[in-house]
Amino acid sequence: MFETDLPLSRRRLLTAGGAALAAVFGLSGCAQEDDLAKQAKAGDNKNYVAGDGSVTEFAVGDRKKPVDIKGTLFDGTPVTASDFQGKVTVLNFWFAACAPCRVEAPSLEALHQEFKGQGVQFYGVNLRDEKATADAFDKTFNLTYPSFNDKDGAVLLAVSGLVPPGAVPTTLVLDKQGRVASRVLGEIQKGTLKSLIASAVAEQPSS
Repeated sequence: MFETDLPLSRRRLLTAGGAALAAVFGLSGCAQEDDLAKQAKAGDNKNYVAGDGSVTEFAVGDRKKPVDIKGTLFDGTPVTASDFQGKVTVLNFWFAACAPCRVEAPSLEALHQEFKGQGVQFYGVNLRDEKATADAFDKTFNLTYPSFNDKDGAVLLAVSGLVPPGAVPTTLVLDKQGRVASRVLGEIQKGTLKSLIASAVAEQPSS
């Protein structure tokens, strides 16, 4: 179940027309999952469930425990939850045939370049592609941050309840303790994600 009682100033919904943000009253995980289920049953042959663009920020005091992620990158490098400690981390769930993933890829790389000097790390989480397909995607969009090979669903399972199965793309921003600070369901807007990352960077590690 997602947080439903965050302060008004900490809950936002990305409007369909662009980066304008509006206050959200009572975004519930159950309602969101119902919407996703309806899309999944629509039979539109997209082969993925599109998010609605909603953006949720979790107040520091309401965040759950750090995510317990254990996975392997496509280059064979193991990554565990300890790698997230002390750094803001962006996790983007994707696969190559997902049209919104292709649209947002250049913005993700641009933000990676903008924030890497501030210690922010980016990881893709690829849910279904073989290495050759994932590598081709990275080459096409000049992505320089690594991706998890998550065909076994280990990373997805670690964030169960925050990333609905099949809802791709989804992007999480983890705070310096490895807790989920914010989430975007659906294609990111560059300015919005930049604001979410900057907010996490500005927080004190002891928050």
